[in-house]
Amino acid sequence: MNTQRDIDLINELRSHPVETPWLEFKSNLSDEVKIGKLISALSNSARLEGKDQAFLVWGIEDRSHNVIGTSFDPFSKQVGNQVFELWLRQRLSPAPALNFRSVAHPDGNVVLLEIPAPTMAPISFESVPYIRIGSATPKLSDDASRYQALIEKMRPYTWEQGIAVNYLSSDDVLRLLDYPSYFSLTRQQLPTNRDDILEKLSRERLIQKDVGSRWNITNLGAILFAIDLREFGGSLERKAVRFVRYNGIDRTAVVSHRRDGQKGYASGFEGLLSYINGLLPQNELIGQALREEHPLFPQLSIRELVANALIHQDMTITGAGPQIELFEDRIEITNPGAPLVDTDRMIDLPPRSRNESLASLMRRMGMCEEQGSGLDKVFREVEVFQLPAPLLKANETSMQVVMYGPRTFAEMSGEERVRACYFHAVLQFMAGERMKNTTLCQRFGIDTRNAAQASGVLKRALEAGLIKYADEDHPRAGYHPWWA
Repeated sequence: MNTQRDIDLINELRSHPVETPWLEFKSNLSDEVKIGKLISALSNSARLEGKDQAFLVWGIEDRSHNVIGTSFDPFSKQVGNQVFELWLRQRLSPAPALNFRSVAHPDGNVVLLEIPAPTMAPISFESVPYIRIGSATPKLSDDASRYQALIEKMRPYTWEQGIAVNYLSSDDVLRLLDYPSYFSLTRQQLPTNRDDILEKLSRERLIQKDVGSRWNITNLGAILFAIDLREFGGSLERKAVRFVRYNGIDRTAVVSHRRDGQKGYASGFEGLLSYINGLLPQNELIGQALREEHPLFPQLSIRELVANALIHQDMTITGAGPQIELFEDRIEITNPGAPLVDTDRMIDLPPRSRNESLASLMRRMGMCEEQGSGLDKVFREVEVFQLPAPLLKANETSMQVVMYGPRTFAEMSGEERVRACYFHAVLQFMAGERMKNTTLCQRFGIDTRNAAQASGVLKRALEAGLIKYADEDHPRAGYHPWWA
């Protein structure tokens, strides 16, 4: 931990004219029960005040805020036979990540305790949540209005607003972030004044003010605009996009190209897509929709699927990031985290993202379609090019989309035909139409004289429960997806 930052932080806390509901000064308080209640009260009060952290500081005189030093030592203190911090953690629920630090302030020894504000439930000490009102520490249950206000203000942890790196000079912020890309991609003129640049980045929550006229770069700022993610440590470095191209149809084939991304997602997005598109196999006149020397996969679909993988990943899964694998016959795009929407409803239901700030900013910068319109366009483009329907695979730790190269109806497996039939029914329903034998023939490129082939696929899809008759009394009237 940076000692100078701690000194600056203590001085900033001392500069408050009086103690606040989220800030308490003590000289030598050592009563473990009183400390436990204070931690609960300060944490809950911080959330009510719109703060992410509360502070309990020993060694500061209550009225003057002068540094007077302290004899309190949380590291050697024991309660019975237990280490004090462990004793606290066992009695605080949900147990906050307490951070005790001994700071050698120029005016005397100070003990600083940073207390995270609650995100899921009020912090309780020995099963009782407390609140800070003036100098009193009453039970939160005694104040129904504050209790309700606290519940409304709590929200789940937002990874994007976590701190990637703190206590930076303005020079270091501008050295680490590709700030010209931010202004270019958001179609804003680049300010000529350094303070104006920092103010714009701060309003976008890419950076935030720290103590001592220093700055923090948020996870959102780093993951989008890092010049080099390796500068932000292993956790963020492993969120970089990895690309692998194989000279074959499986992972035993020779790897011909490998690229481990270093730039932030926004700064490196167009370069990544250009790199991928330059390696896509070319295809000559397959089916009615393709023309000579056409990429094996629609480039607009690749763009949307890559953007989706970046946006919808679970950033809290450590040691994993988005991965793109290109084979001779398909491309697989994988991101960490189970999807928040069932795979068979991803086209028609609005998307849900764990990273709303990331998603919103990437849409504003034109890196993906507006909310709710991206994946359906991917499937429509796949139908135009008469490709097998993409395979959406989800498990507890990841989401994967597999896009296949061109195959004729005869070359598709039975599973691929049924999957394409289902998604065709979804697209027709979203357009206010019904899937029929004739529309399915068009989707597969089947000559109407061989309509029995489409009828066989419809029968299997009905048996699988993926589609249903739009009108049970008139089966020839068409089909809807099972949930319609």
